[in-house]
Amino acid sequence: MRKIYADGVAEVEFLKELGRRAGETDRKVTETVSAIIEDVKNNGDTAIKNYTLKFDGNLPQYYEVPREVINDAMTDADPDFVNALLDAQENIADFHNRQVEQGFINPKANGVILGQRIRGLERVGLYVPGGTAAYPSSVLMNAIPAKIAGVKELIMVTPPLKDGTPNKDILVAAAICGVDRIFLAGGSQAIAGLAYGTETIPKCDKIVGPGNIFVATAKKLLYGVVDIDMIAGPSEILVLADETANPKFVGADLMSQAEHDKLASAIMVTTSEKLADETVAEINRQKEYLSRKEIIEKSLEDYGAIIITDSREKAVEIANAIAPEHLEVLMENPMELLGSLDNAGSVFLGQYASEPLGDYFAGPNHVLPTSGTARFFSPLGVASFTKRSSYIYYTREALEEAKDDIVLIAEKEGLTAHANAIKVRFE
Repeated sequence: MRKIYADGVAEVEFLKELGRRAGETDRKVTETVSAIIEDVKNNGDTAIKNYTLKFDGNLPQYYEVPREVINDAMTDADPDFVNALLDAQENIADFHNRQVEQGFINPKANGVILGQRIRGLERVGLYVPGGTAAYPSSVLMNAIPAKIAGVKELIMVTPPLKDGTPNKDILVAAAICGVDRIFLAGGSQAIAGLAYGTETIPKCDKIVGPGNIFVATAKKLLYGVVDIDMIAGPSEILVLADETANPKFVGADLMSQAEHDKLASAIMVTTSEKLADETVAEINRQKEYLSRKEIIEKSLEDYGAIIITDSREKAVEIANAIAPEHLEVLMENPMELLGSLDNAGSVFLGQYASEPLGDYFAGPNHVLPTSGTARFFSPLGVASFTKRSSYIYYTREALEEAKDDIVLIAEKEGLTAHANAIKVRFE
């Protein structure tokens, strides 16, 4: 990992370089995905199955996973794995239940009634990657808040395994979370199917869930046809640490995100050069027994850094500028800094709030804004699956009291029909 001394210039140059990490979507990818979307829009299930055959080599045993197959996956699953998912589900549900919003009604003395309704979306599509990137935890993090929000139907799409069957761990997670229907389809063709609907796959109001560059591009291109969770970039972690931090912990936590992807970014900002050197030594020691060593090395070499600064205040300033997906605070009295850390997807405080705790178990959502978008985006949550409508009731007397102001504003804007709609009620 490169070492950067914060001087107002070096760290700024690094931030610019980091901003170019995700870059623009490759034009060829966009063209390919656009063609697939148009094909699925026009040809539905036939197009999806043709792409499954083309990209996966064969068609799955079934297009929609039968309920008995899901039930069998639950029956055959490792009981310890099921119990671990149930424990995680309990924590995730407890956290997200606290996010539930209530509508309101505001009756006024003059007879006016104003209010807001909040309700869950009708139908949501959940994309779950297959193969080596099949993560049951992502099923929990997407499905649980959707159900709490009141989503009436949750449709999952996931690529089949090479033998044409679904990933059983994914089925177990889906059963635990109450996913309603599961289809064996992947890639941008599955996203298009959820967005437009097919003869078999229901049209959805929103699509959530992680995926590769083709999935992410499809979601981006279809935003507006359908809502999406966010445009996710490569994973990232920033660790704020001082001389009180354990270098063994810091090194392990940095690598926990670097192993995701060669484009992942793991950054340490510290007030202690001694800790920086000890952390590098720990990374070199620990990576030797990790299964994704090559990915970790490439990620840390290209997009990792240790930024050394002379104060906690400067460290916080750098953290806010980077706006990381995951932000760990391994500093003395970490709670003191919480009020200053404004730009982060999720903040992990103290030596024992390791980032994987948030990925799997603690309760807050692990679907987080990346690539600096934590400046204006929020984590996935119950509100992500709801919609709001306002309502207005006025009496004749109340409208008469307001009419002159309304007419004046409308006529200032040159919208005489607006003004007229008010005037005719008093002629």
